[in-house]
Amino acid sequence: MPIGTTITEYIIEEQRQIQGVSGDFTALINDVVIACKAISSAVRYGSLVGVLGTADTENIQGETQKKLDVIANNLFIKRNEWAGHVAALASEEMTDVYHLPAQYPRGKYLLVFDPLDGSSNTDVCGAVGTIFSIMRRPEGATGEPTEDDFLQPGTRQVCAGYALYGPSSMIVLTTGHGVNGFTLDQRIGEYILTNPDMKIPADTQEFSINASYMRFWDPPVRRYIDECIAGKEGPRNKDFNMRWAGAMIADVHRILCRGGVFLYPMDRKLRTKSQEGKLRLMYEGNPMSFIVEQAGGLASTGTQRIMDLQPTGLHQRCPVIMGSRNEVERIVAYHREGE
Repeated sequence: MPIGTTITEYIIEEQRQIQGVSGDFTALINDVVIACKAISSAVRYGSLVGVLGTADTENIQGETQKKLDVIANNLFIKRNEWAGHVAALASEEMTDVYHLPAQYPRGKYLLVFDPLDGSSNTDVCGAVGTIFSIMRRPEGATGEPTEDDFLQPGTRQVCAGYALYGPSSMIVLTTGHGVNGFTLDQRIGEYILTNPDMKIPADTQEFSINASYMRFWDPPVRRYIDECIAGKEGPRNKDFNMRWAGAMIADVHRILCRGGVFLYPMDRKLRTKSQEGKLRLMYEGNPMSFIVEQAGGLASTGTQRIMDLQPTGLHQRCPVIMGSRNEVERIVAYHREGE
């Protein structure tokens, strides 16, 4: 049976193009991959092993945690804390920076992650996934990493990726040189390169948004969606389809595969809660923006490039509009006209 390029082989070959690399980055990616395999297995067995339902706990955002949220978080930490490749970790499910146990060596990378994006889908057998982002610790930093070490704009990421646990398990990855997708071959237990050089079409006829919040939308977003819904009879002169999977990772993956635009915009409801947006900048906005931009798309808050935002806290939120370049540009233009 022929075996294609594994994700580890791909990263090694990519690192060989860079002089002076130590191999730490390749080893870190390998640890992330193993963690994603373990999470994929836990998700796949679901109620057969009693891991569905709520954990009767809340995360820092005040959201009720699923059992799989806690399991995935622990699996990701345990796989990545011991090998000496990271200096510290931060998770959407934890209040503060996770400091490594004293017996483990410290590395030069910082790892942030959303262990199970879309976890509410687990109880209905919907697609879920893990999102991760890797940054270097600031040069000259000493001692235990602090929250400030993590507060770097998205442009400082050296790697971003996600694992999607659906009909098949995939990892989609960028290190700043395009986007590649790898599918888990259960027969050999390896992620194999199946989707090289993924590109998002500049034009699309699909959009992804939670339409139940329509009454709260700002005028630029309402204008854009109204034009899409108007179809061929409207100003766009073409029909659009709406898709909403209930998990950012699933909606953005579909956009990577065939184009589209994903919106979780700022709205009146969020403002009444004094929130800056719905999705987390560090764990969702930045890594997914890095991937989308490397695939030829755009990612914006509506008024600003997401990866240019200066984080002010580990759990900062932001509006998200990302996907096909021409559609995102149109939505941004509508926001500018409304200023």
